[in-house]
Amino acid sequence: MVSLSVYFDGSFWVGVLELHEGGELRATRFAFGPEPTDPELYEFLMRHGVALLERAAAAPAVSVDAPAERRINPKRAAKLAARAAAQVSRRGTASQEALRLEFETHKKEAATGRKERRKALAEHKREVARRKRLERRRDR
Repeated sequence: MVSLSVYFDGSFWVGVLELHEGGELRATRFAFGPEPTDPELYEFLMRHGVALLERAAAAPAVSVDAPAERRINPKRAAKLAARAAAQVSRRGTASQEALRLEFETHKKEAATGRKERRKALAEHKREVARRKRLERRRDR
């Protein structure tokens, strides 16, 4: 099952695509900017839907276990219901976990890329300095 949630995140509109398969949840997040209308959402999904599904499928999975049913105090149940009603657009915990894992994997990939670029730049600078040193020796 696939679900799409669009909500306002303080400064811009964000969409979360959740992919539920066999007790596991995978999610991906994308930013819109201004509030998208229904036709704009439809066009966006038609244009980028397959790529979003692939991105969600590549994200790390989080198991979705139903919590054990237990009796709740009526006052606590009323408090939880009021809190849930106040936060209608809030993502589920499993979805948040899936997004966090996806963010961490992208963060690690970016860090390794930065490290390789930094290493290549340092090697290039060493090579340039070596060539200059050899040129100065030849001029004597």
